[in-house]
Amino acid sequence: MRFSVRFAKQHDFENVAGGDQSISAQLLAYKLANEEIVLAEMNRELIGYLRLEHLWGKSPYIGLIIVRPDCQKQGVGRGMLQFLEDRLRSKGQSALYSSSQVNEKEPQEWHRRMGFRECGIISGINEGDVGELFFVKAL
Repeated sequence: MRFSVRFAKQHDFENVAGGDQSISAQLLAYKLANEEIVLAEMNRELIGYLRLEHLWGKSPYIGLIIVRPDCQKQGVGRGMLQFLEDRLRSKGQSALYSSSQVNEKEPQEWHRRMGFRECGIISGINEGDVGELFFVKAL
């Protein structure tokens, strides 16, 4: 599968906003301006999306990563992750954090395959009192 990975730009706003309803338009505009949204595309169609956050205002954290179902298990998530890791390393970052709900086995397996290791749990933070399992990856 041939796809490209890049940072989203302001002209991507409408396309990206439709797929990420979990943040405000104002925050999305900020993230676009500050290279905190990574896109994967194939034939000019959006097939993957990664949103970067920062814990404590400084530690990079993957807030959301989505790959279109028909494109999963074909290296799209890995490609976006590698793209982001390269940029973070160039900015002097030494670690990347991420998480998944404790009841989401497949995302947890993906994190481990990508080189993340478990680093903690926050109990009951999600709807239904479901905990969140945190991961870290050395860059």
